[in-house]
Amino acid sequence: MQTKHSGLPLRIGTRGSALALAQAHETRDRLMAAHGLPQEAFEIVVIKTSGDRILDRPLSEVGGKGLFTKELETAMLEGEIDIAVHSSKDMPTVLPDGLEIIAFLPREDVRDAFISPKAARLTDLPQGAVVGSSSLRRQAMIKRLRPDIEVVTYRGNVQSRLQKLADGVVDATLLANAGLRRLGLAHVITSLLEVEEFLPAVGQGAICIEARADDAATREMIAAIHDAETEICLVAERAFLRELDGSCRTPIGGLARLSGGKLVLEGLILTPDGRTVHETRREGTAAEAEAMGRDAGAELKRRGGPDFFAY
Repeated sequence: MQTKHSGLPLRIGTRGSALALAQAHETRDRLMAAHGLPQEAFEIVVIKTSGDRILDRPLSEVGGKGLFTKELETAMLEGEIDIAVHSSKDMPTVLPDGLEIIAFLPREDVRDAFISPKAARLTDLPQGAVVGSSSLRRQAMIKRLRPDIEVVTYRGNVQSRLQKLADGVVDATLLANAGLRRLGLAHVITSLLEVEEFLPAVGQGAICIEARADDAATREMIAAIHDAETEICLVAERAFLRELDGSCRTPIGGLARLSGGKLVLEGLILTPDGRTVHETRREGTAAEAEAMGRDAGAELKRRGGPDFFAY
């Protein structure tokens, strides 16, 4: 493993999508402000990932979440970039040896956004409407609320999904509110799905920063923009997901929230048709975040049984 080159610029690795670039720019801008550095002190390095290249098949068929991180992680281990900026919900729960998540930015709104020219809310869609989504969690939760709706797999970046909607390929779609806001596209949202009826993906709305474990200089620099509250919530959520061995094949929702020193974690698993759902909730302190996540995941794994995810 190569070590970090000394000095600046700090090389920020990212995928090339508009959303990934917006997240990399937010990271750079926060670092500029925290350290009083000019833009030239940072270099944004775009790396194409397998997930960006393979658009004709569901992620669950071609390798799951690692498709959006693998090439960035290789570049980091080979010393080509110093950090990688990711959407936390794209991150596998087990990282390659030598790499660590070293920071989280303050979390955006975690809710899913409903976008449709046909109805004000998901529950108002006409009988037999067609909804496009690439997420197994969203697909299963749509079917849970509206079994009559046809859900079709719908890959591509935010812009291409919105274009398909405009072209009438589907009647509605769901996207993360956080991503739309970061892209300046909040105006396209028809309504927001409250977490009480539509639990988000683990990590939704949170940007994380990954680096080499032995790179003390970079860790020290990034610490200035780290959000401790987001970290606590994500520790609980990622422990929950890890216990379930969650990948893109499993419809899983999870959300931890910290308020007044109390941590509340909610989690659920669904069958892909949305008919069978197991839910759980934990309350505890910030110090118990990981234990709460593990315990909640173990409970749902037990309740689901060995065949629950055998699809």
